[in-house]
Amino acid sequence: MRVVYKAHINEKTGEVQTVKEHNENTADLCQNFAIPVLKNFMYNVGLLHDIGKYQEDFQRRIDGNEKIKVEHSTCGALVAKELYSEAIGLMMAYSIAGHHTGIPDGGYKSDGLLPDEITLNRRLKRTFQDFSIYKGELNLLDINEKEILNFLMQDCGNSMEVLIDKFAFLTRYTFSCLVDADSIDASYACGQERIRPLTANFQACLEKVNLKLDQFMCVTPLQKTRSLLQKQVFDKTNMNGEIYLMNMPTGSGKTLCSVKFALERAIQKGKKRIIYVIPYNSIIDQTVNVFEEIFGLDAEILRHQSTFSYEEDDFTEDYRKAVKRGIENWNVESIIVTTAVQFFESVYANKRGKLRKMHNMADSILIFDEAHLMPQNYLQPCLRAISYITKYLNSEAVFLTATMPDFSKLLHQYALKNSKIVELIDDKSMFSAFKKCEYESLGKISEEKLLEKSFLDPTSLIIVNKRKSARRLYELCGGKKYHLSTYMTGYDREIIIQKIRDELEQLEKDFPDYKNVPEDRRITIISTSLIEAGVDLDIYTVFRELSGLDSILQAGGRCNREGKRDQAKTYIFEFNDGCTNFQDIKDDITEGILNKYEDISCQQSIKEYYDRLFFVKKDIIEGKVITQRCSSISDIPFAEYASDFDVIETRTVPLVVPRDEKSKEMVDSLKYTGGGLGISRRLQKYTCSVYQKELNDLIRQHVVTDFGTGIFCLINDDYYDKNMGVIFEAKDYFL
Repeated sequence: MRVVYKAHINEKTGEVQTVKEHNENTADLCQNFAIPVLKNFMYNVGLLHDIGKYQEDFQRRIDGNEKIKVEHSTCGALVAKELYSEAIGLMMAYSIAGHHTGIPDGGYKSDGLLPDEITLNRRLKRTFQDFSIYKGELNLLDINEKEILNFLMQDCGNSMEVLIDKFAFLTRYTFSCLVDADSIDASYACGQERIRPLTANFQACLEKVNLKLDQFMCVTPLQKTRSLLQKQVFDKTNMNGEIYLMNMPTGSGKTLCSVKFALERAIQKGKKRIIYVIPYNSIIDQTVNVFEEIFGLDAEILRHQSTFSYEEDDFTEDYRKAVKRGIENWNVESIIVTTAVQFFESVYANKRGKLRKMHNMADSILIFDEAHLMPQNYLQPCLRAISYITKYLNSEAVFLTATMPDFSKLLHQYALKNSKIVELIDDKSMFSAFKKCEYESLGKISEEKLLEKSFLDPTSLIIVNKRKSARRLYELCGGKKYHLSTYMTGYDREIIIQKIRDELEQLEKDFPDYKNVPEDRRITIISTSLIEAGVDLDIYTVFRELSGLDSILQAGGRCNREGKRDQAKTYIFEFNDGCTNFQDIKDDITEGILNKYEDISCQQSIKEYYDRLFFVKKDIIEGKVITQRCSSISDIPFAEYASDFDVIETRTVPLVVPRDEKSKEMVDSLKYTGGGLGISRRLQKYTCSVYQKELNDLIRQHVVTDFGTGIFCLINDDYYDKNMGVIFEAKDYFL
């Protein structure tokens, strides 16, 4: 009687999927996912990944006879190491051994100090029950090892550092293909229905973008200049590059311009998806709203961010299932809007949950909005990831910003020297037409004098570096005032921003020329830097605390945004009263730029700022690559590096603040039932950000608890003010 070797059993139907069926199905999917040069390689990875399930103990366990732990992942890794040359066998081994627990550290360098199950080297030394039955059931494909090795060596020159880094990238890619294929086939075997991908009609979307652009008037000199600037981009849609640099000033329509360019390229080159990468969670809403308004039903947009839930009633069950799968693996034929944190952590992780998406960055158009905000401490890994994805995975990237560093130089220096880079804006002489304000330094100033000066104008925006500074200014400020910071929940920030927009609109209607605005109608907005990206407000005068030049220019983008006035000012200041201030390398460089250039918004000023900044940070930039921690492909610390990879320099923790009946009901469900599936995501709009020390203080005051769920909630209303956010000493605040 023929023995049936089981891989999965459908708990509902009792139907069995054999090891042979699962491995062959996974192999087919892996091969389908892979780039051409790795097709047969990836098929064999899939075929070998679960051969450890042929072990007798695994079969006893799956039959429910004994509750025993059986290591099966390492078996396929052992065979790969035996069958293939070092580089190919090792790439397979890392991926197969880690397909459940994550890509392990190589382990050779510090092997004796690490537990047996952690490093690949130690795991490969373990003994296993006989699993050789795979030889009679599975047929490996021939692999052209020379072709794969040549592909690995391509563009590395004589640099061992680049070779190791590229090997690590391709290993994560291999792992991504494998774990997605494994997850999909296992889910089908266990009875999950097949789920459709989200889709978009790129041609129809392009027609709608063109219609939108055609609706813009082209009468004034500024409107004509905007059209000429955009034409420079559109004239280059037939150029074949890998990375495109779109340097366009604020107010030139760069978002629509980038989307049109991306759609043109996607249609022309048959790309599957457009991935729009945004620096902050807080500005995804605005971008998605713009896209949904333009594209309507022609694009099912996937927004992948930590602060958005698809669990609301207005989404159909079919759509929610498609979205859930899309978030898991990004296998959509549409538009994805996500954050830089999500994107880069999906390249440099080692766990299947995050890396599963990576292979679907292939065959895509990537747009990096506000590209100058790429994390500087991880700039080299970020640029390398983009270079690898565009050169080896058949994708293209667009860097979009109004304050463009010399990315061509940076990419050649820190990524691949032969990346094909195309400047989409050759003629920058028109940039001056978009200058809406003058920049002037106030030097050091007291809080009182700053507020006194700001109150002279009909509307003013004061942006500071610290949340505590914003709160203190708000408390001191009189008149009609608004406050924005991440001490407030997203729920309240949305309400405040809409109130500000309504007030500004009404003020302009009542006082079209902003003359003789009475004191009780003047508006003061006090904010942290969150307002600088994606919050489109048109303010009469802006005040920006000294910071990086890029932040100052972003702040200036809110001053006279619509260009309706000939004279407008953005003031740069420092506090002189011992207030909390933020001093770092950026501040020092910016001070030098302020002293040197009459117009700090000119291209020469921006170029010098970034040249000086990246020169000073050279050691930091070069210190974050994985090759700083290893000397060969056999000791790459995948798990260690992934654990330390943190593109957010200052980590805060979320605190839930119930703000309406819906959020109160969800918090109650945490209290009494522990919550349910997806509740953490549904609560995101009701969260604010606090430092760990601040959270600990609130816990000690017994006003915050997690009900044993790990989701921390504020349970005392006295410690939150809808206009200011979390109050850390409520009794003092209400005296």
